[in-house]
Amino acid sequence: MRLFLLIIFLCWSGCLTMQMTLAAGKGEEVSDKSLGEIEMELTEIDDELEKLANFTLRGGVGSLGYRSKVYTEPTNEHWIEINLEHEVLIDQVVLVPCLWRDTSTGVRSEGFPKAFRVVVGTEDESHEVASFHSEDGLLPRIAPLVVSFKPQLASWVRIEISEMSLLINGLKYVVQLSEILVFSGAENVALQRVAIAGNEQGSRRVPSLTDGFTPYLMDAAKGELSQTRVMGVLDPSSAPTITVDLGEAYLVNQINLHTAHVALSIPMKTLGARSVPRHVRVSGAQSADFSDEVFLCAYQQRTLLDNGPVIMRRFEETLCRYIRLTIVDYRPVASLEGAAAVVAFSEIEVLTKGRNVALGADIVMSSNLGRAEDGAERMTDGLNYYGKILPEKEWMGQLARRHDLETLRPIVAKELSLRYERQKRYLSIAIWAAVIMGAGIGFSLLIVRYSHLKNLAAFKERFAADLHDELGANLHTIGLLSDLAEVSKESPEELSGYLERIRVMTERSGYAVQHVTTLNESSALFSELVTDMKRSSERILTQLEHDFSVEGEEYLSRLKPRTSVDLFLFYKECLVNTCRHSNATELKTRLVATAKEVSLSIEDNGKGIEQSYGVPKSLRRRARLLKAKLNVENSVDGGISISLKLRNGK
Repeated sequence: MRLFLLIIFLCWSGCLTMQMTLAAGKGEEVSDKSLGEIEMELTEIDDELEKLANFTLRGGVGSLGYRSKVYTEPTNEHWIEINLEHEVLIDQVVLVPCLWRDTSTGVRSEGFPKAFRVVVGTEDESHEVASFHSEDGLLPRIAPLVVSFKPQLASWVRIEISEMSLLINGLKYVVQLSEILVFSGAENVALQRVAIAGNEQGSRRVPSLTDGFTPYLMDAAKGELSQTRVMGVLDPSSAPTITVDLGEAYLVNQINLHTAHVALSIPMKTLGARSVPRHVRVSGAQSADFSDEVFLCAYQQRTLLDNGPVIMRRFEETLCRYIRLTIVDYRPVASLEGAAAVVAFSEIEVLTKGRNVALGADIVMSSNLGRAEDGAERMTDGLNYYGKILPEKEWMGQLARRHDLETLRPIVAKELSLRYERQKRYLSIAIWAAVIMGAGIGFSLLIVRYSHLKNLAAFKERFAADLHDELGANLHTIGLLSDLAEVSKESPEELSGYLERIRVMTERSGYAVQHVTTLNESSALFSELVTDMKRSSERILTQLEHDFSVEGEEYLSRLKPRTSVDLFLFYKECLVNTCRHSNATELKTRLVATAKEVSLSIEDNGKGIEQSYGVPKSLRRRARLLKAKLNVENSVDGGISISLKLRNGK
């Protein structure tokens, strides 16, 4: 059983060593999260990505954004400042990158700063609300960067850039931004505000930083798509109008006109495919007949750059129930097919503090605009060609969040893949460990079985040897004593002595039979080795002259009880064989014990041993049990000499 447990322990230790070796050889940092937590995190990332707006990029011609002059070194002090005109409580700044096509990596940003800080302030004080460094890993990105902070009272916002990024050609450095948005709650208070830039010589398009145009199409993950509402201009002689009834009066301050691609072919067949009028005038009123009409804002295309997916215009906060769009000039700025006599809007939003109050509002169009059969309600249904129209702040936040998750997902997926690979490796190790342990168990069972059979054979051999050597010698002695008793019938005293000795040997034989399997445990039979040897020689060698000598008797106490029994039985068998076969008259016994060895020699003057007979099997068997060296030979002067040597264990 001990061997069995030892083999199992060695197998398991080997497997653990293999595992530790593999883990040490990996040489990689392992996440503190468990496998289940990583799987859950990846699932949560995928679930959240399905709910976020997509990166759908606009096409056609439009405003690119702001671009500084180029530099030969990345570390140049450059700043961009937006004047909010009056103090307002702000809580978020959004930087939208300029996007370019890269032949090697696809779409990427160009000129987005690597290191900068965001400072907000009033005429009296300023505060740094955020700072970024190149180690923060803002790039690569095509998403807006959302900088949220504790609400601050500010009349201006400044971006102070300390490290620029390379142009796509990798030769020089530049600062480029498509748009900067500053939010007060849900309202972009930077829309159409004045923007200035440091080292402005050589830069271009500073005003486009706050024109409301970004490189994205609003592609929300929720909501059904809504087809574009196309209206034909039936009578160009008078300006067509579109009137929105808000249902009640609101303090409104912004209007968003969502444009639409009338031509969905790739490429577009005309530059004017958005069908956005060249000149739109927006007014408001509280009465339906617009008797109290108030001018709110105007939109006018001067170049192809004055167009985009969402046209946003801010104006002074005005109490209005009705909003009217007057199409002053319906013709697009440019068209390869000439002027198209159609107007199209996918949605009209009227905002108060960033909230669309025109959602679901009634639309009234002038008689010189052609009407579709399903009416005009699609222009205020809150949907565009991709789905739900989101508030601008929420839209930018979802795009930024998508960027963060899409950056994190490959890391989590890689860690999960490594965990699976490691788990697979450990499973393989476990399988091999099971095979090795199974083999070890099977081998150990064979060893145990072999050991059991060997012990059983040894037990049988010892049983036979003990039975033969003890009982055989006793019976032989009883026989000799019986012969002597027969001879001494005429001498009562001698006869009585012989009979007494016969009775003693009979009792001893009976006791030996009772304890034949555990002779070494019977203190009654073998209490003293030397005394027992002398007593047995006296009983067996009744007619022989016997010389018995002992040296180093104190060392004999080191012998194990089983060894003492075997040595005694060996000696007893030698005496019996001498009496039976040698015809000797003299016998000499010499027992010598040292710290390392016990030597027993028996010599007689008998006829010796015949070569054909050889060493008696009983002696060889007992010597084997003693693990001793046996030597039996005829003496030069006649007779036989038996020598037995065994180690004296500690």
